[in-house]
Amino acid sequence: MEHLTTVGVYAFASGITILIGGLLSSLDRIPESIMKERVLHSIVAFGGGVLIAAVAFVLTPRAIELLSMVSLVVYFLLGAGVFFIIDRKISRSGKPVAQLMAMLMDFIPEAIALGAAFAHDKNFGLLLAIFIGLQNLPEGFNSFKELVAKGISPSKSLFILLPLSLIGVLGSCLGFIFLHNQPVVIASLMLFAGGGIIYLTFQNIAPMSVMKDQWSPALGASLGFLVGMAGQKILG
Repeated sequence: MEHLTTVGVYAFASGITILIGGLLSSLDRIPESIMKERVLHSIVAFGGGVLIAAVAFVLTPRAIELLSMVSLVVYFLLGAGVFFIIDRKISRSGKPVAQLMAMLMDFIPEAIALGAAFAHDKNFGLLLAIFIGLQNLPEGFNSFKELVAKGISPSKSLFILLPLSLIGVLGSCLGFIFLHNQPVVIASLMLFAGGGIIYLTFQNIAPMSVMKDQWSPALGASLGFLVGMAGQKILG
């Protein structure tokens, strides 16, 4: 029970950054300018850098260690393919949920993996929670702006983000209860998420961060990857 509580706390801390990102976005009263655009694009790029680091240092190493070559190819491509299909349907629908769904598509499998992995390695679970929290912060920030841009009020937009911040707790607890003795399943799930994240990063996040003749977004991505690498070095 104590371990389950700890998993819940980790998952809550990593998920609540969605709401924190939305709150920070709601406080944005700075007039539009080139500098503001640079900062916003750099925030998006930072999140992309963190995502790439999560795939490189957390989601794929266990899979490479435990799975066969065929399984590696199948689960990675399956993740990319499933995320592609869902992303395409969302884009065609035109609904104001594209960023939200993109966020949930990688958050939910990562949260399940967090709970399952915690049973074997607490430091690994903490590292994964940190990665999830870091990537959710800019995604929550951007999701709030997307919702408001679609005509949804700021207060309602924050209300929409609140349950999304908490859904990871349920996923992590279920992963801890049902998958803690299934290392191959955990590795497959993380690889699936990794394939999807790579797709989403270069389909949605990287294009959003690009600014013509500007270098700050690319540096933001590099900084995000550096933060992930440092986390792996400290806790790995």
